[in-house]
Parts: sequence; structure tokens; C-alpha cells
Amino acid sequence: MKKEARMSMLIAKKFLVAISLLTLFFGVLTGCSSNEGSILNTTNPKESTISILIDNQIEQDGIRAVAANIEEKYQIKTEIETRPSGVEGHQVMKTRLATGDMADLVFYNSGSLLQALNPEQYFVDLTNEPFMNNVYDSFKKSVMVNNKVFGLPFGNALAGGWLYNKKVYSDLGLAVPKTWDELIANSEKIKAAGKTAVIGTYKDDWTSQLIVLADNHNVISHNPTFAEDLTANKAKFATTPAALRSFEKLSEVYQKGFLNSNFLTTSYKDGVKMLVDGTGVQYPAVSGILSVINRDYPGEINDIGFFPQPGDSPDTYGMTVFTPAAIYVNNNTQNLGDAKKWLAYFASPEGVKTFLSKKIIVGPLAIKGMEVQPNIIPAVKDMLPYFESGNTTPALENLIPLKGPNLPQITTQVGSGQISAKTGAELYDQDVEKQAKELGLTGW
Repeated sequence: MKKEARMSMLIAKKFLVAISLLTLFFGVLTGCSSNEGSILNTTNPKESTISILIDNQIEQDGIRAVAANIEEKYQIKTEIETRPSGVEGHQVMKTRLATGDMADLVFYNSGSLLQALNPEQYFVDLTNEPFMNNVYDSFKKSVMVNNKVFGLPFGNALAGGWLYNKKVYSDLGLAVPKTWDELIANSEKIKAAGKTAVIGTYKDDWTSQLIVLADNHNVISHNPTFAEDLTANKAKFATTPAALRSFEKLSEVYQKGFLNSNFLTTSYKDGVKMLVDGTGVQYPAVSGILSVINRDYPGEINDIGFFPQPGDSPDTYGMTVFTPAAIYVNNNTQNLGDAKKWLAYFASPEGVKTFLSKKIIVGPLAIKGMEVQPNIIPAVKDMLPYFESGNTTPALENLIPLKGPNLPQITTQVGSGQISAKTGAELYDQDVEKQAKELGLTGW
């Protein structure tokens, strides 16, 4: 198992190297791209409908644009269903799969959360589909079980770190922090100026995880074998100082009074408004939130910057990156042929161009044939040096098959002072152990 975990880590790191290439980064497919993944015209098309299930916080404009083209070209209509995000959403997925009440196409995480769904039972093997030739092999590893590939990449890889209001930083004379102590010092100055130093949006509990998840670059920098040791039951969060430190950082933000007073009832959309208004100045986030800012506050998008979550030393400063989510085909679909056509169009040059035309680029894609995009927003420019230098680390859930499903609940408790950082880490270790036993991993 240790060997397999090492291989998983190596593969994931290779993915980060691949997506750091500028020929892949930030762009749209050209008209001279290869014909791989193209769709044959149907000579006698019939009306049909494909249902898709997505997280209710996914931006739908790009998906709807793709669906409109598919309907026009192939007379295949698309019905969009939504599910909750976070722990509730994971439970909805498991329940609908188990009961057979699942949409034809499913938009869901890659990596460890996919592993927990038993993809061999519930999803169609896409390994030999022609449209998968357009997908980088390095991504395929994140949706692969027993050498079978189950997902087509959807959207961008995402950077984990902190969004911040550049205007307020400038007004207060603050510099981007390269250590955690510098971040705390900045936060003290922001608080003294009468503003919210750290925006908390725990109404959407998935956002409470970000300080812990975005810290993985720092964890791995201090403990290079942590991912494989955790997988083999040779390491724990609560007893590994660098991993425990992630929970301590989350707790410290609350203990020092940096959060908005109503953080437990504030949604991430409310948090975005605080950030662009400058009433809140720093927001632990994934870069995907930039698409919401661009849509709802296009005039303020250039005022938002990004920095990776700092560690305790500037020598280990770098960025945590999450691989893209994926689209899966329900194994019980009655519309398998049309579902594959839908995916084939999505992965084609025209499909990718259509999808990207309705959104900004907030990270690299995992589909071949990309060109550099000339107009990149400032927050994404802030990420470029880390991709270019390879100074990145995959999120832990992209390195191993484990991510305890109750992490958002645990981090909400830690981040609101209900339990200590050590207790939170211990609870998460129990959550991971339960999942490891369900997956039948060696050593558990």
C-alpha cells in the first residue's frame, strides 16, 4: 500500500508540473486543434433529454451554453438538477446512487471523495472513449480506480489560499504576508482600522475547511511522507505537529477576534460582497470564487488579489492546488449513447470554447490544446509564478484516497471556538479511520 501511495503522490505531482506549462494555461481551444473527441453528425436525430446533477453553488452559465449547442446540433435537451454542497451534498449523492434515483450525468469531485462513492459500481467506465484522448493522462489518475477512468474533467484546477482587497491593503500600507505571523500582524492592523480582518462564511460549511485544506503545501513541506503515512495508518493529524498546525491556524483566527460577528450565519455570497466592498479584507477561499466576483461585481474584480496560505517560514512559501472536478455517467442511465455524446461535445474544441466563453479562467484546464489567454485578472496573475516555478503541492485529497466526509462540520466547530484545535484534529482522525475501513485500505 505504501508503494501505491507513493505512486499516487508522484502522479499527482506530475499533474501539477503538467498544468504549469503556459501552453496549457488560461486559454481557449484553437480552430486548428486535433479532431480527437469530435462528434459525428446524426443523420436521423431523435428528441431526447439528458438529466445532469450539479452542486447548487456551481456557476451554470457555461454549462447552459454547452447544453444549448447540444440541443441545437443533436436534438438532445438538458435538464439541470441541483444538490446541496458540503456534507449534505455528499450524503445526497450516496443516497441517490444507492436507491437508483440518479441523473444521467453527475458533476462531482475527483480524488478521494470519488473513491468513497464506489465508482466501479455506480459509474460508467470511460477509459476507451475517443473523447478521453483530449484529456491529460495526469488528470485521469484522479478519477481512476483499478485502471478504469470514470470522469471527464469539468472546470479548472483551483488554487487554495486567501483572496484579499488590494485597495484596503494599499490604504493600510500592508504587504502580502509570506509567513503566518505576518498574516496575523496584517490582521491585527485591519481589525484596528475597524474592518473585518478575516471573512467567515460558515453558513456554507464547506468554506470553513479552507484554512485547513489550503495548508497542505506547508504540511508536506515539513513532512514529505505525510500523505503516504496517513494512507498507511502510520500518521495522524493530531500527532503530526505540521498537520495539527493547520487546525491551530483555524482556531487562532477565531480566538483573536478576526472574524465578522455573524460568521456562522453569513453565506459565501455575502462574504464575497464584504470582500469587494472592503468591509472585509481577507477571505480564505478557493480560486473558483473569483468567477462569482466577476459575474456579480465585474467592476471590482481587478481590486481583488490572491496569496497562498503562508506557513511558519518564508523558505517553504508555496501554493496548494486542487485538481478539477469531473463529470461522471450514471451506470443505470437509460440514455447511455446520448450521455456519451454530451461528454464528447463538452471535450471537443467547440465545446470547451463555448464553456469558457461564459466564465473567467481561474486556473488551468486538464484538456489538451490550450493557448495563453491575453487578459488574465490580477488574482490569477498572482498565482502564475507558483505554477510556472512548480512551487505547488496538490491538495491532500488529490494525493490519497481519503478525505473524511465530516471535515466541514469539524472545522466549523474548531473555527467557532466550540472545540479546540487538538480535539478537532482527533475527531478528524476518527473520521478518516472510519472511511479507510469502509474502503478496506491495508493497515486499518
